[in-house]
Amino acid sequence: MSIDILMPALSPTMEEGTLAKWHVKKGDTVKSGDVIAEIETDKATMEVEAVDEGTVEDILVPEGTEGVKVNAPIARLSGDDAGASAAPAPKTSPEAKTSGEGDREAVEGALPKAQSAAPTPPPSAPPPPPPQAGEVSKSQAPKSDGQRIFASPLARRIAEQKGLDLSTVTGSGPHGRIVKADVDAAQPGQAKAPAAAPAGQPQPAQGQAPAAPRQVQSLEQQGIPAGSYDLIPLDGMRKTVARRMTDSFRDVPHFPLNIDIEIDALLAARTRINAMLEKSGVKVSVNDMVIKAAAVALMQVKEANASYTPEGIAMHHHADIAMAVAVPGGLITPIIRAAETKGLAQIAVEAKDLAERARTKKLKPEEFQGGTFSVSNLGMFGIKSFASIINEPQGAILSVGVGEKRAIVRGDQLAIATVMSATLTCDHRVVDGATGARWLAAFKPLLEDPITMIV
Repeated sequence: MSIDILMPALSPTMEEGTLAKWHVKKGDTVKSGDVIAEIETDKATMEVEAVDEGTVEDILVPEGTEGVKVNAPIARLSGDDAGASAAPAPKTSPEAKTSGEGDREAVEGALPKAQSAAPTPPPSAPPPPPPQAGEVSKSQAPKSDGQRIFASPLARRIAEQKGLDLSTVTGSGPHGRIVKADVDAAQPGQAKAPAAAPAGQPQPAQGQAPAAPRQVQSLEQQGIPAGSYDLIPLDGMRKTVARRMTDSFRDVPHFPLNIDIEIDALLAARTRINAMLEKSGVKVSVNDMVIKAAAVALMQVKEANASYTPEGIAMHHHADIAMAVAVPGGLITPIIRAAETKGLAQIAVEAKDLAERARTKKLKPEEFQGGTFSVSNLGMFGIKSFASIINEPQGAILSVGVGEKRAIVRGDQLAIATVMSATLTCDHRVVDGATGARWLAAFKPLLEDPITMIV
């Protein structure tokens, strides 16, 4: 019996993608772990590995096809291993379509083998009740009664090492599949918890209908005649950026805090640092120093290194700094993990590598998903100051402007200094005005006297 391979969700925000390339053809035999395709999402191109063994019965979506919806069948597998006990996989709910996993193995996208079809109830029997909200349906949940437990090979290995019973673990991958993150978070002997709704997707209150989507008029309805413009279709990245920024700007109560920073000492220190690093080929930028200072300041004012969740305020252990990188068609924020622990040279090397791979869509999901704080720098474009939109679930984002010569007052005397304006946009649910002001008060001296970053 055949099983369908579905379009995988390669990130929590993915709704559709481009099937860039097939590595198999009709009639090929595949086994678990074989790379079968390359999927291009709004932010990256990733390889998809097979979960089950069998023979490729049909290629349903040719390579190069754009706009393939998550969970749409893309190929069909047949073989003895998929035999009479297998049934076509059930369709998932809309919430499941956007479920993804930051870990690479969690998004290795072929659909696991479907479980045995449930016996058809007699005509007089009432239909089974639908699963409650937040509950995984029986056809998707792992089983403890002898039926197959859906889990990735890596998750199985880790579970075996931990002595963990997989039947007690709730899978967060596609179709309830258990992935590495689920096993890492589980403890031996725990009871199985019901699956939660996808993060970042608020549920309407009981008895309350979901809000109707905002209706947008066409340009013609707004008085702009057809034929007077060229329409460029939205790609996946632009759709995702538009949706996430709209949600953040609408739903997050935010406010800006502005500060001016004298950076003459920083520029002098950067010149000396780059002279010392010249033989290694590493070059530290002002943005690298801003990232380091932001991370150190977050460790000094830990309340600013936080995220709002419905369950409480998440206080992060490390400063994972997401840096905004402009790419064709949008924006992506690769992350310098635990930036407070790294020197300027290491940050410079990582930032350059991440930015280059971001522009070619070669980042792994774990390299751009998450982060505790963001830095967006438009100084190289001559922008004096601006306020960014918060990148949820982070509690704040720093917007950095150009460093320019300005007249300042020192004591009672006029002087000239290189001044840079910075704006901290805060999520008022977690970073209030006093906390944001204390963070800026810690951040400013780190740039005005850079040696304090390493003390």
